[in-house]
Amino acid sequence: MSNEMQLKYGCNPNQKPSRVYMADGSELPIEVLCGRPGYINLLDALNGWQLVKELKEATGLPAATSFKHVSPAGAAVGLPLSDTLKQIYFTGDVELTPMACAYARARGADRMSSFGDFISLSDECDKATAQLIAKEVSDGIIAPSYSAEALEILKAKKKGNYCVIQIDPNYVPAELESKQVFGITFEQGHNFLDINNSCLENIVTKNKTLSEDDKRNLVISLIVLKYTQSNSVCYVKDGQAIGIGAGQQSRVHCTRLAGQKADNWWLRQCPKVLELDFVDGIKRADRDNAIDVYIGDEYMDVLAEGKWQNIFKTKPSVFTKEEKLAWIEKNTNVAIGSDAFFPFGDNIERAKKSGVTVIAQPGGSVRDDNVIAACDSYNMVMAFTGIRLFHH
Repeated sequence: MSNEMQLKYGCNPNQKPSRVYMADGSELPIEVLCGRPGYINLLDALNGWQLVKELKEATGLPAATSFKHVSPAGAAVGLPLSDTLKQIYFTGDVELTPMACAYARARGADRMSSFGDFISLSDECDKATAQLIAKEVSDGIIAPSYSAEALEILKAKKKGNYCVIQIDPNYVPAELESKQVFGITFEQGHNFLDINNSCLENIVTKNKTLSEDDKRNLVISLIVLKYTQSNSVCYVKDGQAIGIGAGQQSRVHCTRLAGQKADNWWLRQCPKVLELDFVDGIKRADRDNAIDVYIGDEYMDVLAEGKWQNIFKTKPSVFTKEEKLAWIEKNTNVAIGSDAFFPFGDNIERAKKSGVTVIAQPGGSVRDDNVIAACDSYNMVMAFTGIRLFHH
């Protein structure tokens, strides 16, 4: 490891020169084992590493995240996959380890957004996880270590140019951090906020029952939000983010965006979608895009005469609005977190449509009573965390 690393360019090709370095003269806590990371790659890697490290500390389970443009497209802990999830995540014949399960979940929840991701793993990248990564379009990975078999697989990706970074798991950043904007230096304390079950103790609704799974899902949502561009909202089910709404100026737009992603994740598990008969040799990205279009409002883009023949062996019937709503109604036990307070009950109304039963948010709105009443009308459980999680 060295004190600095020269980069090809900054956010854009015209932003040169570019580098990362340790201002205190110490060595960088990262080592590049293969490829050459870019400026945004490292922003993804270092934010993603913090996220998975905290997920592991909070849950005790291996964790993975799939980052794009400095926000997570997905994040999860290493719980086993059902046969249905194995099918929609296209895991194939890989014998899944807990670490591989975590990445399959993180990548699989929103495959459209994860295309070309940067991966962060909390634990050693093993052979099974590398085998999954080898099948996907991805820019790179950061992990504390790699098995010899995994490293061999990853180094063969992208004709030997796949970015593989190893990070010192014991590295702790300085308490003060700074950055420049328009030549002006900003300084703030690093966000060392510890997110755990104690954040969920102030339950403000009539229903005050949180299961252990509920608590884990809510903690996951809050940790994900801590490293997501604000405003942000995150839906979580069974130990994985299933819908993340990031970087919207309006909070209800975050809730709608994340809710639509959560609905899409659930719709992909409908038998009608699982039974789609694709032509032989279709590329993974083309298949992902076809599914996304088929379950959406622009389904004729893949069902029109002269188009469906390039995608499907047999023409599927339209997935009607009524069929989709009926399937979405079956989803339940979904958790939602918000990085700042919900100002209106409309966020609760939208969340309910995607199966949300438990909520964690800071509270503090002048309309908290309205939001609590909306939750009570659906017998939801809502905790006021008292902590804001803005991230920029």
